[in-house]
Amino acid sequence: MAVDAVGRYVDVAGLQALRPEEHVFREMLDGWRNQQLSRNLQHATITAREQFIQRFVGATNEYPWRWSVAHVDEFFGDLRSIRQVRRSTVRGYQNALRLFCDYVSTSDYGWPSVCERLFGTHPSQVCFEWNTARHVQDEESDPTRRAFTRAELQQFLDRADDEVVDITARGRKGWLAAYRDSVIFKTAYAWGLRRNEARHLQTVDFSRNPHAPEFGRHGVLQVRWGKAKKGSPPKRRSVLTVFDWAPEVIEDWLATGHPRSGAGLDLFVTERGTLVSEAALLARFRRYCDELGLAAGLDFHSLRRSYVTHLIESGMDALFVQQQVGHEHASTTAIYTCVSSDFRVKTLRRALDGTLKAALAGYESE
Repeated sequence: MAVDAVGRYVDVAGLQALRPEEHVFREMLDGWRNQQLSRNLQHATITAREQFIQRFVGATNEYPWRWSVAHVDEFFGDLRSIRQVRRSTVRGYQNALRLFCDYVSTSDYGWPSVCERLFGTHPSQVCFEWNTARHVQDEESDPTRRAFTRAELQQFLDRADDEVVDITARGRKGWLAAYRDSVIFKTAYAWGLRRNEARHLQTVDFSRNPHAPEFGRHGVLQVRWGKAKKGSPPKRRSVLTVFDWAPEVIEDWLATGHPRSGAGLDLFVTERGTLVSEAALLARFRRYCDELGLAAGLDFHSLRRSYVTHLIESGMDALFVQQQVGHEHASTTAIYTCVSSDFRVKTLRRALDGTLKAALAGYESE
């Protein structure tokens, strides 16, 4: 028994498994992997889904051809009530389970007939609209997540710089890594980048902007590892430099830090020459925030939220900001915008003053 390149069951004459249950399940996973690869999905996505299916089998102690709706209710009820798993995570798990059941229960891939012959039953769909969570709104992020205030951002970036000075003053190793991460934090904010976008930057991604020569050779940043859509490669975009201090940060790193790292074209690497990991960045980010007593709602993505917010507060056109961060819809950019109360008060004041002036002008003309 085996599967072909697109996940269909293939009967191999003379082959008999010692443990047919385990063998069939493994072949189901291999076939599902092939079927997902044919849809051009990322390997990481496929692996995560496979791991969840194996976890579900372990929790229910049953193979797919014996799953029932009761197994689904019990498993996900436990996740939500006892383990307090996020709603979005539960929905992702349920989607993976639904897709796997679709694959093994359809006759197109041959698994129902195999299971009937070997086990006297067949797999069926156990995830339905009435027993799974639905995606009913566009934005479901943790409500504690927010942008930095300007004061908090200054505190955070100063703390990152102080780490470099402190390690250097004590003659300890690690100053280069601290310096690198400090530059990454500033770069993520200065160009509104996601973690993965910042990690994959290379020296050749910067170029001149003929309409803003004051930024030198760092007037435009080509982002080549943008967030991808399903079944598509990373999305590219170009980001125009808007902060006058940003090119100086990159130039200083290229002059004093980058040559010591032996990074070649890659802008940010570890001492071993590999790209800095997201886990390492997040660990340092969280440590700085904890030491400063900043709110837990701040995360690496808050740098990108702050970029959007601060540009809007500075009077930048909303469409320009939307294109800078690579959002297809203005509503997505609006979700990122966390304008400060001070900005809102000033905006209201200008509107009220304008209304008052118009009223007075009409009164005087009478």
